[in-house]
Amino acid sequence: MKICIVGGGIAGLSAAWALEKRRRDGADLEYRLYERQGWLGGVIRTERLPDGAILEAGPDSFLSEKPWAAALCREVGLANELIGSNDAERRTFILIQNRLQPLPEGLQFFVPTRIRPIVTSPLFSLRTKVRFAREYLFPPAACERADETVAAFVERHFGGQVTDRLADPLLSGIYGGHADQLSVRAVLPRMTQMEADHRSLIRAMLLARKNARPSQAPLFTSLRAGMQQMTDALTAQLCPEWLRTKIAVEALGLREQQWRVRMNGSVEDFDGVVLALPAWAAAELLCSSAPELATLLAGVNYTSSITLNLLFDAGAVSRLPNGFGFLVPRSERHQMLACTFVHNKFPHRTPEGRALLRCFFAAEKNGLFELNDDQLSSLALAELRDMIGITAEPAAVRVARWHRAMAQYSPGHLERVAEIGRLRRALTGLGLAGNYLRGIGVPDCVRSGAEAVAEVLAAVQPRAAGGV
Repeated sequence: MKICIVGGGIAGLSAAWALEKRRRDGADLEYRLYERQGWLGGVIRTERLPDGAILEAGPDSFLSEKPWAAALCREVGLANELIGSNDAERRTFILIQNRLQPLPEGLQFFVPTRIRPIVTSPLFSLRTKVRFAREYLFPPAACERADETVAAFVERHFGGQVTDRLADPLLSGIYGGHADQLSVRAVLPRMTQMEADHRSLIRAMLLARKNARPSQAPLFTSLRAGMQQMTDALTAQLCPEWLRTKIAVEALGLREQQWRVRMNGSVEDFDGVVLALPAWAAAELLCSSAPELATLLAGVNYTSSITLNLLFDAGAVSRLPNGFGFLVPRSERHQMLACTFVHNKFPHRTPEGRALLRCFFAAEKNGLFELNDDQLSSLALAELRDMIGITAEPAAVRVARWHRAMAQYSPGHLERVAEIGRLRRALTGLGLAGNYLRGIGVPDCVRSGAEAVAEVLAAVQPRAAGGV
C-alpha cells in the first residue's frame, strides 16, 4: 500500500509520522511526501542569530491545553526541550490613544470574573461597565439564528466597545481576521455553550472557575531552540528518500480506485492521498476529479499577514512595561495589529542585554505586500515610535510574509466542514488536513494530519485486503 502526502507543513509532516509509526509497527506501506518549496515545516521557521537570539518567522508557541503538539514532540525525543511561557510576566496591554492599558485582572478572554478590576479599569467607559452589570443581572436570550458573527455575539452581551477593544484585537492576533466576519460557533464554541446553558456569560464563567481544577501548566508551550526544532526532529524520524521538496503536484485523478498524481510531467499511482494544503490549494488539485468538493474548499476565505522581528539593545526599550505585549484595536488607525515582547514571554530567546519585539500586520488590500523589507521596517519603527516611544534603531530586522495563510471561519463554517467531510468520504482514499477544518493552531494541524491518515487507511485497507 502506498500513500501520497501533498504538503510539507506541520499537518503534512504529522501525517507522514502517523504512517511512519504504522510502518515501524509492521504495516506493509510506503509513503511519499511532496512539497513545492525547498524546505519542510511550512510556516514554522526559526532563525538563530550569531549572538544567540532566536527569531520566529511563523508561530512562536502553541496552547498548552491542546495536547497534540506536545505529544508529538515527546514522541520524536523532544520531551526535555519543551519550555513554558513566563506566566509570571503574563500581562497583556491594549493600545488606547497611544497609551498601553493593561487588561483587567480576572478577565477571561472578554468575560470579566472580578468586579473591582473592571470598575477601576480605564479601558472601559461607564456605559460599558454598566453593560457588564446588566449582563450578569439581566442576561440576553440566546440567539435564535443557527450561527452569528463573534461581533454580534459580543455586542449582544456587552456592547460594541468590548468588541472593538477586546474581542476584535484578541481574535486578530489568532486568526488575522475581523470579529464581524468570524463564526462564533466555530471560533468560540465554549462561549456559545455557556450562553445556551446559563444565558449570562459572566455567571457561566464564574461557575466554571469555581469548579475548575487548579492547573500548573503554562498558557503557552514552545521549544528551547525554537519551533523549528519540532519540525526538524520530526523530519529526522521519517524516511529521507520518501520526502521530496521542490516538487509541485500539478493534478490529481481517481481511476479504478487508484489516485493518479501528476507532478513535474510524470504520473504516479497511489492507494490514498492526504492533501495537507490550504483549502484553496486543495481545491485547485480537486477541480477535475471532485468539482463539488473543490467548490466548497475554494469558498474558505483566507487572510495574509506580515511578521517583523526587531532585535534591540535592552536599554533602548527599558521603558516597556513587564508583560507579553500589546494589541491594537482597528479603531486606533494603525497598521500594526499586535506586538509581542518575546524576551519577556519565553526564556532562552535573547542573550543578555537584548530585547526582541515581534510585530504583526494584516496584509489585505492595504498595499503592504508591495513594500520591500526596508520600507516595512521603517513603517514598524514609525508606529512603535508613535505608540510606545521607541526611537532607537534595531540591531537586526527579519521580515516574513505569509500569503493566504490564515483560514477564516466565517458564519456557517461548521456546516461547510461537515459537507466537506461528506463529499470527501465519497472519494475513497482521500484525506484532508490543515488549519481550515477544526482549529487553526499548531496542535490542531498536528491532529488533523494524524486524523487524515486514519481516515485514508480505514478506507483503503479493506480494499487492499480484498474486502471490496
